[in-house]
Amino acid sequence: MACLHNHSCEEHECGSQWSLYNYIDISRVSALNESVTGSVKSLFKSWELRLDTSSERLESNEGDPELIVFIPFTSDVKIKSISIVGGTGGTSPSRLRAFINREGIDFSDAQEITPVQEWELAENVNGELEYQTKYSRFQGVANLTLHFPENFGAETTQIYYIGLRGEATQMKRDVVATIVYEALPNPSDHKLPSETGGISKVI
Repeated sequence: MACLHNHSCEEHECGSQWSLYNYIDISRVSALNESVTGSVKSLFKSWELRLDTSSERLESNEGDPELIVFIPFTSDVKIKSISIVGGTGGTSPSRLRAFINREGIDFSDAQEITPVQEWELAENVNGELEYQTKYSRFQGVANLTLHFPENFGAETTQIYYIGLRGEATQMKRDVVATIVYEALPNPSDHKLPSETGGISKVI
């Protein structure tokens, strides 16, 4: 599902205050099949600069439009939507597949593993579209892998901006548990996650 920005962003939570840009660990961002090593890092910038195409872009190698982008975060996040600004002349990606909390995915893995969600993309050179996630599936995201399997017919795929909208949980991933010793443990006090309902769906 895509959302067209023909509304007030302040009212619809798509402004810079909802951008996850500040929670992306850009030093660890990487891509597979990029023609210029490290160029993927240029895709992540503030929401206000999403249409700035003067900086470096991510481009796939000649004759192979497929790309994989790995995005780690400095804090666990919840992702509400994704925006992709691609190139012109058929170079924009036409499909997107997303995987969460899986490191080291290569092209073979991407074809075999079922994504958390996938979208058919439109050419979005003006940054007017954002793609809604199935929000309940994008909770507690430590890292995100985006697979762009094809484009609109060009020899290479070009991407200028990737925007992620949502919020950080502000919780550290490595929590030190406090051990409580009990003389007579009560089994009813120690329910399994499946018994307590797991993660709540927040819309």
